[in-house]
Amino acid sequence: MREDRLALTHVGEHQSDYLNAVTPPVFLNSLHIFEDMDGYLNNGKTGAYVYGRVANPTVHILEEKVAALEQGCTAVAFASGMAATSAAILAVCKAGSHIICMRDVYGPVKGILNGYFIPKMNMTVSYWDGRDLGELEGLICDETDMILLESPATFVFCAVDIRGVAKIAKEHGIRTYIDNTYCTPIYQKPLTMGIDIVMHTMSKYIGGHSDIIGGILAVKDEELGNVLKGNIRAWFGGIIGPMEAWLAIRGLRTLNLRVERHQQTAMAVAEFLESHPKVTRVFYSGLASHPQAELIGTQQTGHTGLLSFIVKGTAEQAKNLVDSLKVFEIGCSWGGFESLALCPLYAASGEELDFLGLGEEGRSMIRIHCGLEGADVLIEDLKQAFERI
Repeated sequence: MREDRLALTHVGEHQSDYLNAVTPPVFLNSLHIFEDMDGYLNNGKTGAYVYGRVANPTVHILEEKVAALEQGCTAVAFASGMAATSAAILAVCKAGSHIICMRDVYGPVKGILNGYFIPKMNMTVSYWDGRDLGELEGLICDETDMILLESPATFVFCAVDIRGVAKIAKEHGIRTYIDNTYCTPIYQKPLTMGIDIVMHTMSKYIGGHSDIIGGILAVKDEELGNVLKGNIRAWFGGIIGPMEAWLAIRGLRTLNLRVERHQQTAMAVAEFLESHPKVTRVFYSGLASHPQAELIGTQQTGHTGLLSFIVKGTAEQAKNLVDSLKVFEIGCSWGGFESLALCPLYAASGEELDFLGLGEEGRSMIRIHCGLEGADVLIEDLKQAFERI
């Protein structure tokens, strides 16, 4: 879309404010000074910058861009994706709140719910498979304040009916949150479908070069945005650093071009894997064989570079296949220029595998990120690795 391209390249930038430099500078200062006491005392009314823990000019440019991309009114940048997620929960919930969390969300999100919010803040959490809206409604109680989503979800890339969940939540006065890192704002805009808070881990596609850690939240509700920025982030001190914000701005310049190439490569690789005799199943939201292809077509306009597949064999054979790859490197993140492979559930407990609905075959799952090396290069690498098992 034209608006997206303009947001990536121009929104939030005012060259006349910094000597007409085509690229905005990195404001590394911790402090801003004032000409007189009246200016200092009125900074809340004028929106002037005061202290780096609260706001920073470079960070603000990044926030303006992401807010525009997500079609929200406000975006708030944090030092990591988990800092952003934690801030969203703190902004919405209180001691004793009930949260409904999609079963397949990012593992550390479940970790902080189970390890901190439940024991320390007396919250309760119900886990939901993300598919049955009737089951979702059945989990709602008087204390339910928030629903946490991710779509497509980690590992098996199942999709959530975003509009359906948002409708149910609004009927009950419940806030909704979604991790939109996989699709990026280029291929999915949850705020336009009724979601309250959208989160991106910026170490992935927004950064795009595997050189930053950061997270960002986007909202349509100005009051909620003020709570996230003026209260939660300022009080807890979770703002992203200006250098990381500048690198994220750099990453945004080419986001639409990169995700298109990631998608092209991943589609070719997924189709290759789907036809391979040593593969049992392929999980990729772009495949026509995806069981939720119809739903995905109503809320995503594209797909990116992450997918999983299950090797027809033992967990040890899957591990050996990963070790045999020469172009794919072994690493836990994704979304950068490089291709990565991992057996994410190789050492998982039986309880975790059952929780994810995969069973023992989940140990033979390989997750890959298709980088920018080209589909022909990656397919050849997979071919030679398959020949070794």
